[in-house]
Amino acid sequence: MNSAPPTDAPPGAAVTAEGFGVRGPRGWALSDVDITAAPGALVAVEGPSGSGRTCLLLALTGRMRADAGRAEVAGLPLSGTGRGAYRRNMAAVRRISALAHVPGVAELDTSLTVAEHLRERALLRRRFGGPLRGLLRPRAERTAETGARVEAALAAAGLDPAALPKGDRTAVRDLERLESLRLSVALALIGGPRLLAVDDTDLKLSDAERTRAWALLRSVADAGTTVLAVCGTAPPEATVVVPTARREAGADTEAGADTCDEEDAADALAETGRA
Repeated sequence: MNSAPPTDAPPGAAVTAEGFGVRGPRGWALSDVDITAAPGALVAVEGPSGSGRTCLLLALTGRMRADAGRAEVAGLPLSGTGRGAYRRNMAAVRRISALAHVPGVAELDTSLTVAEHLRERALLRRRFGGPLRGLLRPRAERTAETGARVEAALAAAGLDPAALPKGDRTAVRDLERLESLRLSVALALIGGPRLLAVDDTDLKLSDAERTRAWALLRSVADAGTTVLAVCGTAPPEATVVVPTARREAGADTEAGADTCDEEDAADALAETGRA
């Protein structure tokens, strides 16, 4: 069922970073990260919980400010610029990127149905994701365009609502983990992003489901969208990035402690809300 995202989706964003680092309230969330990813690349951010994986996704999608090194997304510098320019670049990167299932920042509402999620995202995209003159088009034309965009995103994510237990009226809480991942990806693709960031890609998946999840993300990348995906174990075909957290003296070193804490997530959520 997989197919390309909407035909008007722009090409993927190139992503580069050198010595990239993010500092949180408890010290360095990650440091010394190097990335070279061409448009349409599949990049696996590999490592255990607490290694700064999620912070890296948030920083490279303009939701969290970096504190060291340099990075560039689609030609937009995310370091080495004045504060005003940096904030403008972060906003520009947020407009061309999308998040799929990032806890505390971009999550599915388990009480909503698949149809409700799709309708909400389509309305937000139509209202805020395109030029204002698009709102002046005839209602029937806008409705048809939105429907086509949603169908293309579902196809690209490999999700067939008709195959769900209650069709598109199935609540998110009743979805299997892989189905939830597909829905999250579909919602992100509705906006035609150049960069897609996916958190916890292989969490709670069987080996067979993990293989299907990576096949999904590979197909999205092959269609032109650059994909950054957090995982415990990267597939062989991906470009692998392994972030590390640089602990400081006196910092919390509890095994598995997440260096992207609630304060970081709140900051990222605020930035997402401004996009």
